[in-house]
Amino acid sequence: MNLDGISPPICTPFLRGGGVAWRHVRANIEKYNGTPLRGYVVAGSTGESVFLTSSEKLRIWEVVRERAAPGRLVIAGAGAESVQATVALVKGAAERSCDAALILTPHYYKGQMARAESQLGYFRAVADAARIPLLIYNFPQMTGIDLPADVVGQLAEHPNIVGVKESSPDLDKIASLLTAVPRSFPVLIGASALYAASLSLGAAGGILAAANALPAATAEIHQRHLAGDRTGALRAQERIVEAAGVTARFGIQGLKYAMDLMGFYGGPPRPPLLPVGDREKRAIDAIFTGFREGSRTPAVPTLSSK
Repeated sequence: MNLDGISPPICTPFLRGGGVAWRHVRANIEKYNGTPLRGYVVAGSTGESVFLTSSEKLRIWEVVRERAAPGRLVIAGAGAESVQATVALVKGAAERSCDAALILTPHYYKGQMARAESQLGYFRAVADAARIPLLIYNFPQMTGIDLPADVVGQLAEHPNIVGVKESSPDLDKIASLLTAVPRSFPVLIGASALYAASLSLGAAGGILAAANALPAATAEIHQRHLAGDRTGALRAQERIVEAAGVTARFGIQGLKYAMDLMGFYGGPPRPPLLPVGDREKRAIDAIFTGFREGSRTPAVPTLSSK
């Protein structure tokens, strides 16, 4: 499985009443199909997965798989707190022809799940039962648990665990992780601000929230890196740095508003999250003005689908 490139963790479009806006799910994917992305991560953290029912997750995986262009990966955000629940979700993702499943570290019982033996046991048990490949998802800012690099290195030995998404905003952690796993084991970056630097260290690609609103601008970083243009990659990184901070600063609702500005459908968040207010909208408008004018999104080659 070639995981190189940018795969956005797509936002889940909702209607004002809170239901999933299925028409907009399809429309967003069709627009993304025309941009240089590697694939789509569906029902992950940025997709408000904790607010989705199991049946909604199954349906959105199915809809995205149907609409994704040939060669685009569809990666299901399928983690749950127990082995049993996670295995059931991964089974549903496999039945809907998803290419892989992204599995977040269980974290409710932090004292137990912070132990290496618990982490190893969980991921190995899920991988043993899964019919599609798994990607480990380390998101310590959200879970309160940071998977150590040596634990990921041990999990990389499992034949059905094929990569890791590392969302820590710590370049030293990313460097240690790249040292702990085989060169053939893809490390995907979740921190948009560190993307160019991480590629230079050996990362394979990124699952970047900013790509929901700026698919071409984020993909430019990767394309310039592949072309050996390190200076150009860094400049492309600098161009998106403020926009990349919108999710951290304004939440998923801020990212969704940015999507609306850029011609996608972001729409409202699902309660209890609240939409951005007028003051936040003005700040996001200012950040994205240059992109909306087309001055910061130069055309870039389409990524290979191999």
